[in-house]
Amino acid sequence: MLGAMHSHGGPLSRLRRGHEERVLDLLRRHGPQSRAELGRQAGLSRTTLYDIVGTLVASGAVVAAAAAPGPRRRGRPVEHLTLNPAAGQAVGIDFARRAVHVAAANVAHEVIGSASRAHPPGLSWERRVELAERLVASLAGGTLRLSSLGTTGAVGVGVVGPVRTAKGEPEEPLATLAGLLGKRFGAPVLLDNNTRLAALAESTWGAAAGSQDVLYLRLSHGVGGGLVVNGSLHRGVDGLAGELGHITADPEGGPCECGGRGCLETIASIGPVLASYRALGGRADDVPTLLRAVGNGNPAAHEVLRVAGARTGAVLAGVVNAVGPGVIVLGGELARAKDALLDPVREALDAHVLPLARGRVTLLPAGLGEAGGALGGVALALHESPLLARYPEPGSEDLPEDAA
Repeated sequence: MLGAMHSHGGPLSRLRRGHEERVLDLLRRHGPQSRAELGRQAGLSRTTLYDIVGTLVASGAVVAAAAAPGPRRRGRPVEHLTLNPAAGQAVGIDFARRAVHVAAANVAHEVIGSASRAHPPGLSWERRVELAERLVASLAGGTLRLSSLGTTGAVGVGVVGPVRTAKGEPEEPLATLAGLLGKRFGAPVLLDNNTRLAALAESTWGAAAGSQDVLYLRLSHGVGGGLVVNGSLHRGVDGLAGELGHITADPEGGPCECGGRGCLETIASIGPVLASYRALGGRADDVPTLLRAVGNGNPAAHEVLRVAGARTGAVLAGVVNAVGPGVIVLGGELARAKDALLDPVREALDAHVLPLARGRVTLLPAGLGEAGGALGGVALALHESPLLARYPEPGSEDLPEDAA
């Protein structure tokens, strides 16, 4: 059931979908609005706006809001419109390397809840899907009913690595995963890279909310990223955009599983950072132990983060020079080191970013934590974020950008 949401159709249907997304986004951001207020902010003609609003009301996505308290004025009261929280629910699942994270929200983008559970490496997809189902059932004190998803909601799923498709369907083993999830939840399943979904979440609800050009990087057991370019999440050819962990950071560095050498992932992911710390005499088998050493002022812990941060900043500077984001968001477990990591990243950015761009790029820590990928899955499932306006839906054929 991958991509069984709605199709792009032709240019006119895409244009209409864009108008609907604009109205929905205004209601999400500003709350109840009159038709006149929506028309002014959306830049739509009265006829077009009334047509779009009529469709959204008929579908149940938008309802009339309760009148604001206060003295009643003469004439017919102005009707205000708002998103309908009861119109449907969406679930987001992030299958990280060693944990499952879930989140749920309604169509008004009101988050119902989130939950996480770690698991040993190599756990089968069947067991991981069972774990995800239990976590979803636990949301909102057990009041979230999976059967309420049906045709009114969807499940957005993030996985590690590229999500490649053949004729609109994911390739194995992800095809099996999509089938398992579809049977468990009885709803359409949308798959994408989990780090790219975290970029979507940070740009929707998190540290970069409202920014049009965002570069997101996650430093975890792997290193990956996501790009929001001109207000839209960028997927790239065959879903390969955002593989920032496989940009060469040290040409003389060690081999990477991708076949290259000296990739950023071989330097700034959790495993190599902990190994470097132990090589300097430190004792840590996990990130919390390393972070405690940082907090205690351990010189070796600060040194390994300085090196990782410097290499990370140099790679990010190259991407900044090519893409020109206004905000860089740094996430993942290693970002919890805060200034011990962010300061060397900033120094490297200042050293390598073009002089004209220095001071125009803001580096921020991620704001959503481990729930970011799952929340991005929610946004993907709802498919109503303006960041997805030009983002290809799974199962649909891409249209040229000027088709809308």
